[in-house]
Amino acid sequence: MGRYLAGRLIQTALVMLAMSLAVYLVIGLMPGDPIDLMISGDPRITPADAERLRALHGLDRPLWDRYLAWLGPALGGDLGYSRLHAQPVLSVLMPYLGNTALLMGLSFLLAVTLALPLGIWAARREGEPADHAINLFCFAGISVPPFWLALLLMMLFAVALGWLPAGGVATVGDGGFWDRAAHLVLPVATLTLASVAGYARFMRASTIEVLRRDFVRTARAKGASESRVVLHHVLRNALLPVITLVALNFGALFSGALITETMFSYPGMGKMIYDAIMANDYNLALAGLLLATLLTLLANLAADLGYAALDPRVSLERAAA
Repeated sequence: MGRYLAGRLIQTALVMLAMSLAVYLVIGLMPGDPIDLMISGDPRITPADAERLRALHGLDRPLWDRYLAWLGPALGGDLGYSRLHAQPVLSVLMPYLGNTALLMGLSFLLAVTLALPLGIWAARREGEPADHAINLFCFAGISVPPFWLALLLMMLFAVALGWLPAGGVATVGDGGFWDRAAHLVLPVATLTLASVAGYARFMRASTIEVLRRDFVRTARAKGASESRVVLHHVLRNALLPVITLVALNFGALFSGALITETMFSYPGMGKMIYDAIMANDYNLALAGLLLATLLTLLANLAADLGYAALDPRVSLERAAA
């Protein structure tokens, strides 16, 4: 186990290094820079002033030199300064990270909690009306664009019924527990409905495959109850491929909440990355994208550990050899 984890951590470090270079180069090659934004906001800035500002911020140097100048302090934990917020990147990052962690964690837990029982229930009733109804719900959930779903929920519950706030993270002057919870309902519902359909479909297909295996028929022939067959024999084997989907979607959910956060004006990581890229705030955008990459890599590592926990045939020591 220790050898395997050491190897995976080394791989993670190398991927993060390559990703940081790729993202830095892509952002650096985008048209315009922060000085151009300053010029558009203050026409009194002369070309000579612009050149001095570019030299002051190091924007007149080649991209490779600027990347190396960023990499050294970043390895020591200094991710630079956010030009958009005029604060250190870590100070800007933490509040957005906390908001997204809350939004993503709630929607992820709800999606998995709803999808696994739905998938198992549909698989055990394959071809029956309940299975068709769940399939119809899943196809609708997969097909509906998240922005359209967000608009529908907003128009129904915020505009037509007036039960919930349309956006933001808290009411000005309030910010209590129930107020924050009310602001979370619509974005969490949007992300949950967008995720639960795919998980349920995948769980249904995996469960149907496992239910047809010989060891399930053997367990039933020995007199095992249906609940024991499902929980102790089917579930562990059906979860193995689902873990892969959940792990891959976990990192995507972190950065992919951009649409939902934008629609509901929710100050999370997705909206922060978008605003940083649009404002050419290299340091902040790079830190946000690298954090999303790190979470994806850690989710894949957690999936591998989950395989070993669920299936005794999986040996991490052999994989590390």
